[in-house]
Amino acid sequence: MERARRHANVYGKVQGVGFRYTAQEVAWRLDLYGWIRNRACGTRVECVVEGPEDSVQAFVSWLEQGPPYAEVERVEVEPDGSSEALKPFAIHPTE
Repeated sequence: MERARRHANVYGKVQGVGFRYTAQEVAWRLDLYGWIRNRACGTRVECVVEGPEDSVQAFVSWLEQGPPYAEVERVEVEPDGSSEALKPFAIHPTE
């Protein structure tokens, strides 16, 4: 099974609505590795996700919706060529 790794930025009302915690639960269910964090601007969440291609695609599709109280304006996704070793999906501090 082919693995994929993506870097994503999610814009909109995505902070203070449980976005990171719900994303972590979704990633765990999909058995994905990576991380998610709020960005200091207050209107963006950033993440890196890695796993089977179909699971990564399912996660990216979820990012486009987010949890019930989020208002996702847009999602920018690109391949992530980093060699950073990823651990089971976790929430990182705001940067």
